Amino acid sequence: MLKLVIFDCDGVMFDSRAANRAYYNHILAAFDCPPMNEEELGYVHSHNVFDSINHIFRKHSQVAMTEVARYREQLDYSSFLQYMTIAPDLKEFLQTITPKYHRAISTNRTNTMDMILDIFALRDSFEIVMTASNSPRPKPAPDALHIILDHFNLTVDEAIFIGDSTVDQEHCASVGMQLIAFQNPQLEAAYHVKTFMEILQLPEFVGVPDR
Repeated sequence: MLKLVIFDCDGVMFDSRAANRAYYNHILAAFDCPPMNEEELGYVHSHNVFDSINHIFRKHSQVAMTEVARYREQLDYSSFLQYMTIAPDLKEFLQTITPKYHRAISTNRTNTMDMILDIFALRDSFEIVMTASNSPRPKPAPDALHIILDHFNLTVDEAIFIGDSTVDQEHCASVGMQLIAFQNPQLEAAYHVKTFMEILQLPEFVGVPDR
């Protein structure tokens, strides 16, 4: 029986592609490097910030990565929140599944996640939030999922993950968890949806009372 719903952040809870583009291009520009191409944008959209920085600077050997790290650490992310758009039915979905299901997040964001939860008034909607900062290893490693399952004392078949990327697909596969592919029909998943409220029609969710 399903007892836990785990959410990815970028591309699921939020359309953050424009925010990622602005953030990483800003860092590149600070070191006189050209903006990302589409492949690089796709990479940073699903990977943690450390791997993403290494990826977008891989062709710019003239740049000292210690300086990039120092610049990134002092950069105020709040100015990039204007580019993030919350999924229009996310809050309604969260209200509908609460308290029948536990709610958790597994994301490759780092220290920006707390700010996002507070700005968009979502902190009380989630019981545990795993990021690339507090997980031993970032996604697609299984560490965050193991920690979340242990937190609720649940087994993998009592949980389901909502994700949108191959990193999420591999994350789920690493523990044998079912995946709901969000707005990405190319993923191998138990289910494919375009909106959150569609999820309520899936077999595991039938019977959740409307609000």
